[in-house]
Amino acid sequence: MRTRVAAVLVAEVAWLVGVLLVGGGGPAAQSTAAPAASDVVVDDWRAGVLGQVGIPPGWEAQTWGKASAFALSVMVDDGQRVLHLESRNDRATITRDLRGSVSLARTPILRWRWKVLVMPTGGDARRRETADQAAQVYVTWPRPPALLRSRIIGYAWDTTAPAGSTFRSEKTGTVTYIILRSGPAELGRWVEERRDVRADYRAIYGEEPPDPGAITLSIDSNDTHSRAESLIGPIRFSPS
Repeated sequence: MRTRVAAVLVAEVAWLVGVLLVGGGGPAAQSTAAPAASDVVVDDWRAGVLGQVGIPPGWEAQTWGKASAFALSVMVDDGQRVLHLESRNDRATITRDLRGSVSLARTPILRWRWKVLVMPTGGDARRRETADQAAQVYVTWPRPPALLRSRIIGYAWDTTAPAGSTFRSEKTGTVTYIILRSGPAELGRWVEERRDVRADYRAIYGEEPPDPGAITLSIDSNDTHSRAESLIGPIRFSPS
C-alpha cells in the first residue's frame, strides 16, 4: 500500500511540474470565427485533422513517464468541431501556454461547452483513492517555488462530489477544485459553462489574480480502474 501511495504522489508531482513548466504550445490562438472581436480563443479545434488520434496542435502532452493512449481526436458534434477525450484505466492530460495572451482585466470570463458520455465508476475528487473525473479544465498561475506556491483552479465534472462544492485536492495541495457538474443527470447533453476566473481566484485566495500562465484539459479513470469519455467544444476568454 505504501508503495502504491508513493507512486501516486510521484505521478501527481510530475503532473504539476509539467503544467507549471509547459512552454512549447505558444500563446493562445485567435480564431477567425471568434464569437466577438474582444474574445481570446484558446482553441476552437479548427487546426486539428478530423478523426486523427493524438495531441491536438498547439497543446503539449503530460505523461510523467507513463504510458498513455492519448485517445484524443477532433470530431464534429452538434454542428461544430469538438475535442473527443477517452480514458480506459489511464489518464490523458494536455496543456496550452497562455502567457502573454490572456488578460483577466480585459477578459475574465472563461467560456466553454462540454458533454460527458461516460463517467468513471465511483469517481470522487474529494478522495485521493478515487480522484477520477470525466472532464477537467484547469487554469494555472505558476509561482516559485512551483511545487509549494503555485495556484491552480480545477473546474470539474465529477461522478460523486456535489456540484457547487469547492475544496483542495488531496493529491496536490496547489489545486483547488470547483465542481461544476456532478452525476449522470446531464449525461449525453451539451452544457454551457461560464466562469468568472477573476472572481473565483478572489474567492479562493483572497486577492487579485495575476494573468494565468496555462490552461490544461484532462480526463482520467486510472484510480477507479474504469472508463471515461467526454467532449469539449471551443474554449475562450471573454469580457462578459
